[in-house]
Formats: sequence, structure tokens, C-alpha cells
Amino acid sequence: MAYTTRARRPECRPCFQAHVRHRSAQGGSVVQSAQLRERTDEQFSDLRQRQLSQVLYWRFFVNMALMLVDAAMFIIAGATVLNLRRSNLPFYSMRFGFSMDPTVYLVIAACFWVWSIRAVGIYHRHVMGDGYRVNMLLGKGTALCWMVHCTFDYVFDFRLTLTTLTIMVLAGSCLTLAERIVSRLFLARSRSKGQFAYGTVIVGSPQGIGHTLRFLRLRQQLNYHPVAVCPIRCNQTTSLIEPDPDLASVKAALEDFWGAPLPVLQYSDTDLARHIIDMNAQTVLVADELRRYSDNYNIFCARMESSGLEIAMLASAADTANHEFQVRSIQGVTIITQRLAQYSPSVRLAKRLFDIIVSALAIVCSSIITVPVAIAIKLTDGGPVFYTQTRIGLNGKPFEMIKFRSMVTNADALKAALAEQTGQTDRFIFKMKNDPRITPVGRFIRRFSIDELPQFLNVFKGDMSAVGPRPPLPEEYARYNKLYATRMLVKPGITGPWQVSGRSDLSAAESEALDVAYVQNWSIMGDIGLMFRTVGAVLSHKGAY
Repeated sequence: MAYTTRARRPECRPCFQAHVRHRSAQGGSVVQSAQLRERTDEQFSDLRQRQLSQVLYWRFFVNMALMLVDAAMFIIAGATVLNLRRSNLPFYSMRFGFSMDPTVYLVIAACFWVWSIRAVGIYHRHVMGDGYRVNMLLGKGTALCWMVHCTFDYVFDFRLTLTTLTIMVLAGSCLTLAERIVSRLFLARSRSKGQFAYGTVIVGSPQGIGHTLRFLRLRQQLNYHPVAVCPIRCNQTTSLIEPDPDLASVKAALEDFWGAPLPVLQYSDTDLARHIIDMNAQTVLVADELRRYSDNYNIFCARMESSGLEIAMLASAADTANHEFQVRSIQGVTIITQRLAQYSPSVRLAKRLFDIIVSALAIVCSSIITVPVAIAIKLTDGGPVFYTQTRIGLNGKPFEMIKFRSMVTNADALKAALAEQTGQTDRFIFKMKNDPRITPVGRFIRRFSIDELPQFLNVFKGDMSAVGPRPPLPEEYARYNKLYATRMLVKPGITGPWQVSGRSDLSAAESEALDVAYVQNWSIMGDIGLMFRTVGAVLSHKGAY
């Protein structure tokens, strides 16, 4: 059974059969599929197998096309480097006494390249359209390919210079990066039309459905294409999942967060999976109501997965996203252990060494900027160059954070009045455009984040890290709820996830979610990636005020 806000054929459901009859029902219309009721289990199984075959078909050819283009980019880059360095000669193996044509050598090298980037996960269906993750994985793949290539040349003793080999691998990586930008644009455009994407049915409360639709609309790189929604609620008396009859809220969520109508399925324990299959959907995206590890969730997943459907879920920022799990069975009892690998002593030590090296280099290299800025601040109003403020650090421990002074000397006294004027009395992070407290020099150094440079002294001392959530004020920290307080389980940083994702233009909820997720997912490579993204955020000035 299904009801819809407007009868319309979804763009990405070529197999959907519109055998329906209508009747009035609470502001919407019930849609029943006669063909659905008539199909046998065998016919549904055959239909699902055909759908899966279609998905595997396009996945295979998309991946194959990307592999061939990636290999071609590496061959072009390698041939160019060999010609420029006049190494385009038959490669002679000193160890085994045979010659290899340069073309054969480049084809083998291209195979190493494709294998390397595949090994780091660049061809995964959730990665190929995500620019940030593709760029990060290309860096890992480049290092892996370089090692494999060095091993290959050492075993056969081709006597190719290390400089030429390194330039060839780097050139191949750069050309592949450029090619992936073009490929990503093509994939994003195709997915917006429902191609190369997974037909998805969103299950949850009307509010959860709206939040999920907004999430998918803003993240075009994901390959989930909504084809229908299914509103549900938890019965407080029986604790069971049942249909949510509030069609008005569902219609409002579709209009506000998606901008187009979608079919609305009515939840059914026995028939929902069949309706989803009949709509040529492959994924069921759980928005809310169905809580992880609950009986309702486990039973729902069993029903969907037994029909060949994939379960996806939008979880809390504090969910176990990056945990390592071990499952053990002891005397008939299953024990599941989990840990976050980045909190091991060795990784913590590596991050501290990383912070010391980065901060020392930053203090020395930035002196060409910091010294003139310090003089300009002093000449502006004769006030102090630096501004120290009590902030909260790791595990709630206070420390004195150092910044270049960018505001008038009585800025703290003016903050309460401005917060009330701008309606930010309940927001953890106070920000406003055209803040009257900022001096002319301060506005310039804030625009380019120069005011943050003295914080590298805090990093060198160990109060802060180069990357992490921003350190809050004591009064802000006192108002944290239990979830948001988990951001203090890591050292605060000079730059962090919200600074590179919109900075002050983000809403309070978006900033908080990014900070909490960082606690679960941080890594040394991820920190390096955030530092590079910070450069782009600073140069673009987006959200800087």
C-alpha cells in the first residue's frame, strides 16, 4: 500500500509499473498496485535478481571505464617524463639479461598504478564522486605505487634513476587528479538525473525524512537517489513500529527540503520490502525512529536484507563510525569489543610529534608576517599586541590561548550586549558580520586568519593541537550537553572541521555535529588533509568574519 502527494513517475524507476487505483485518505491518496498483489514469491525473486544484475552491470562498466582512463593518464604522464629525461630506450634487465620495450614497461607501470589506487579504495562506490576523499586516497595510492614501482625496478635491475621514477609517479598522480575532476563532474551530473545511482527509499519520521532529504540534496557526491519515502513512528504503548498518518508533515518536508514530490509508501511489516523492490530501489535509508541494536531495527533489517535490499543509516555524530570491532564467542556467549585505534599510545605520541614539528616550522616561517602585523597592531591604538583569553582544553582543563589582538581593548565587555542584539544568547559560538568591536587591522588579519598564528605557541607548549575543534570559553563549555561535551576528549586545535566546511556561515547544529564527528574519526592523514583544506578556506575567505 502506498499514498502519494501527487501522482508522478519517478525519473529513476524504469521498471516501475503504474497499475494503481486511488481513494481519498487523510489529505493524500492511497495507491495500491494490483500487479504487486498478484506476483508470486518466485516472480519477486526473479525481479530482484534482474535489478541486481542491472546495478552490477553499470557498476562494472563505470569502474572499468575509470580504471582504463586512470591507466591512460599514467601512461601519458610516464611517456612524457621518459621523453623529457631522454630515458625512452629499451629497458635492459641487468639481473636477468633481457630487454623490455618502453611501451610494455609503461603498461606494466600503469597496472601498478591502477592496482595501488584500487587497494586504497578509490573505486569504492561511495568514494568515486567525493572530491575530498578521492584526493586523499590518491595521495596514499601515489605512495603505494612508488614503493611497488621501486621494488619492481630493483628486482629486475632496470637501472632507471630514482629521480625519473619519482617524477613519473608524481606526474601520473597529478594527471589522474585532473582527470578525476572531470570524471567527478560527469558522475555528479549523471547522478542528479538518477543515473549511476542507487534508488533509495527513506524510512523515518516526517522530520527525519526532511532532514535526510536536505542532507542528500546538499551532498551531490553521494549515490543515493531518493525514489520514495516511508513515514513511520514508534507506538509508545506497544513499542512497535507503525505507519505515521501525518501526511501533511510529510508533504511539507518534501516541499521544504527536496523541492519536488515523491511517492509516499505506507509502512507494512510484510509488504514494504515488496513495494520497495517494485519501485526498482536498491537501498533503504533509515533516518530515525529505528534505533540501532534495538529489536525493531534488527527485525526491520532482517526483513529488508532477506529480500536483497541494502540498509543504510544516518547515525548520530557520536556513533561508532570508526571503531575497530572484534567478535568472540566464549562458552556460547558472543562478546563484541570495540576500540578507536587513534587513541592508542603510539598514535597519540605520533600526533604530539606532528604538532611539535608543525608548530616549530610555523613559528619560524610565519615570522615574516607576524612581525609586521605586531607592529601594525601596536601603532593602531597603542594597546597590547597579543590577546590572551581563558579557554577550555583537553578534558575540560583551562588554559590561556594567545591570539593577535583584533578587537578594541574592551571587546569582552561589549559581547553580552551584542549577543542579545543579534539573538545569539543561546549559541555556543558567537559570530556576527560587521562586528563593531573589530579594529581596521583586526579586520584584515581576521580575513586571512593571521590573528590565529600566535596559537602555534600554544601548540608547541602542548595546550592545543594543530588540528582539532576550536577551544570554547568557560561559559560556553558550562552549557554543553552530554553529546557536544565529547568534543573535549581531544585537544582543541587552530583549525578544525568546521573551519574548512563553511566557518562562520555554518549553523550552530552543523558546527557542533562536525566537531563531535571529529572525535570519532580523526587520524594523522586526516589532520594533514584538513590543514591543506584550511589553506583553501583562508584564500576563499568563505565564512570569515
